[in-house]
Amino acid sequence: MAATPAPHPQAPPKPTWDPRDPVRPLLRPTIRIRLTLLYGGMFLIAGILLLSIIYLFTAQALGDSAAQLPFRIVKGEVLPTTSWCVLPDKGTGEQFNEAVSVCLHQQSDRALEDLLRRSLFALLGLSIIAFAFGYAMAGRVLSPLGRITRTARQVAGSDLARRIELDGPDDELKELADTFDEMLERLERAFTAQQRFVANASHELRTPLAINRTLLEVHLSDPGAPVELQQLGKTLLATNERSEQLVEGLLLLARSDNQIVERKPVDLAEVAERAVDQVHGEAATKGVEIRGERAPVVVQGNGVLLERIALNLLQNAVRYNVPDAGWVEVDTEVQRGQAVLTVSNTGPVVPAYEIDNLFEPFRRLRQERTGSDKGVGLGLSIARSVARAHGGRISAEPREGGGLVMRVTLPI
Repeated sequence: MAATPAPHPQAPPKPTWDPRDPVRPLLRPTIRIRLTLLYGGMFLIAGILLLSIIYLFTAQALGDSAAQLPFRIVKGEVLPTTSWCVLPDKGTGEQFNEAVSVCLHQQSDRALEDLLRRSLFALLGLSIIAFAFGYAMAGRVLSPLGRITRTARQVAGSDLARRIELDGPDDELKELADTFDEMLERLERAFTAQQRFVANASHELRTPLAINRTLLEVHLSDPGAPVELQQLGKTLLATNERSEQLVEGLLLLARSDNQIVERKPVDLAEVAERAVDQVHGEAATKGVEIRGERAPVVVQGNGVLLERIALNLLQNAVRYNVPDAGWVEVDTEVQRGQAVLTVSNTGPVVPAYEIDNLFEPFRRLRQERTGSDKGVGLGLSIARSVARAHGGRISAEPREGGGLVMRVTLPI
C-alpha cells in the first residue's frame, strides 16, 4: 500500500509591511505602540469610571440637600445676586420658599456642570500624561528587545561575531537573549566551516582540472598525433572545461549566499554594457539582436558580482532564443526608488508554473538535470543568490508570444 504523502506545512502569514522596504508605515502596529495603547486605555477607562462614580455621588448629595430647605422664610426681603435666580417682588412665605428652592436646584445643576467640565479637562490632561508615561515605560521594558533586533541586523550583514550579552535580571528577555547568543555561536561555527570547505574545495577541485587541461592541450598541440586521438582529446577537453565551469559556478554560488560586506558605488548601466560586450559575439553567431535603453543607475554593491548577474541573464537569453530574427532587450531604470535591470528576450513559450524551477540549481525547462552544452544549470541560481546578497530580488515572468522577462530589483 502506497504511503500517504505528508501534508506540506502552511507558510507563516506575511506581514502587512515589507521588512526589506526602507520606507515603512509610520504607525505600524509595534509592540511598544500596543503596550502604550493598553496602558493608556486602561487608565482612561479607570478615569472615566471614577469620574462617573464621583459625578453620581455628588449629584445625589446635592439633590438630597436641595430637596428640602434647611430654613423657612417667614418675613423679610430677599434680593437675588445672579441673573438666573428669579424671585418674586411680593408674595407669601411659601412663594418665597418655593422660588428659593428653584434657585438652589439651578445652582446645584450649574455646580455639577462646572464639576463635570473641570473633571473632563483634568481627565484629558492626565490621559495625555498616562499615554506618554506608558510609551516611555513600554520603551524601557522593551529596550532589551531593541538590543536583540539591532544585533540581529548586524548579524544579517555577515557580522556573525556580534553577541547580545544582555545584563540584568534572569527573566524571559534575558533567557531569549542568551538563547539567541547560543544560536549565533553555532551559526558562526557553521559558516566558518563552510568558508573553510569552500576554500579547500577551490584548491582541491581547480588544481586537478587545470592539470588535465594543460596535459590535453599539450597532446593536442602535437601535429603528429592520430586523428582519433585528437578527436578524443577535444572531447575530453570540452568535458574538462564543462567541469571547470561547474566548479566555478558552485564556488560562486556558495560565496554569493552571504551578504556583501564591502560595498562601492556601481553604475548598473555600465555593468549591463560590459555584459553585452561579452555576449555580443555569441549573439551575432546565433543571429540574435541585442537592444535596449540603459539609463545610468548607481547602486551600492560589488561590481564583479553584479556583472555576473547581467552576464548570466544575457547568456540565457541568447542561448534559449529562437533560431531566426531573435532579439534580447536589456534596460536599466529607476522604479519607485529602486534600481531595476530588465532582460527580455524572444524564445520558446514558457509555462508560468515552471518559472520557479528555472531558479533551482541544475534545473532547466522541462528537465530535471542539466544535460546539454548550453551551460551547467547554475546561471539563474547564481543570479538569484547574488541579488539576495545585495538586498534585492529577481523575478521572471513569461513574455507574450514566447520568451521570458527577467527583472532584477536592487536598492539604491
